[in-house]
Amino acid sequence: MITGDTKVLVDKGIMLPLMEEFYTIQGEGFHKGTAAYFIRIGGCDVGCHWCDVKESWDASLHPPTHIGKIVENAVSYSDTIVITGGEPLTWDMGPITSLLKDKECQVHIETSGAYKLSGQWDWICLSPKKIKLPTEEIYAVANELKVIVYNLHDLKFAEEQAAKVNKDCILYLQPEWSKRDSVIPIIVDYVMKNPKWKVSLQTHKYLNIP
Repeated sequence: MITGDTKVLVDKGIMLPLMEEFYTIQGEGFHKGTAAYFIRIGGCDVGCHWCDVKESWDASLHPPTHIGKIVENAVSYSDTIVITGGEPLTWDMGPITSLLKDKECQVHIETSGAYKLSGQWDWICLSPKKIKLPTEEIYAVANELKVIVYNLHDLKFAEEQAAKVNKDCILYLQPEWSKRDSVIPIIVDYVMKNPKWKVSLQTHKYLNIP
């Protein structure tokens, strides 16, 4: 458990529970194929049963790290930075994004939207989850909506979420990795019948990179 002065700094967003950071190719959504530096922040209580980074859920497992150090590492690799989790909006994203913007970085977030939006973002990927729905405010500013499809009911959920986002938001359906063989034909058929949607694939997994 984070306590004392460290907890004060974490609560202010000056330190964050850093799970991992790595330079790779963005594998999903609008920016797929782009080199980017990923910052994965620990802590998430959304609890998707198919989550492929369950080790990110418990923030106490990941060392509180000063954002100055995180930013220094990030900008030495790239000026395109993706903050993901876990659920990064569990924490105040204002301080770290302010530092990254001072370095003239393009700053992206991948979020369920379940918590209040904080931070300065050039791109917001909203990936909503049924068990903990997004806050209303994020729908108006999301740049892309990425719905993970595990079963047929997820298509209904996708349409419910698409009805809430702004008119410029790009719509993606992405197969849940473990169900991809059965779900991809369903998504392809759906997108062909409903071309406002696009298909997103986890291309980094096919490329065998982080």
